[in-house]
Amino acid sequence: MKDIFVKYKLAIIGTIVGAIAGFLYWKYIGCVSGTCPIQTSPFRSTFICALIGGLVFDLFRKPDKMI
Repeated sequence: MKDIFVKYKLAIIGTIVGAIAGFLYWKYIGCVSGTCPIQTSPFRSTFICALIGGLVFDLFRKPDKMI
């Protein structure tokens, strides 16, 4: 279990950073008219930004060694 956290620590950190950024984006910018599907709900905004953050941070992970 510890190996998984070590291997994917950048993705985990990116997910946390993305979730915080998504919530703050919803709280301070958001969508005033209510027509923006991502920005109207804090759950959607947080989830989508967490997903993007995890994927972007995982790009910087070093590839596994081939056997």
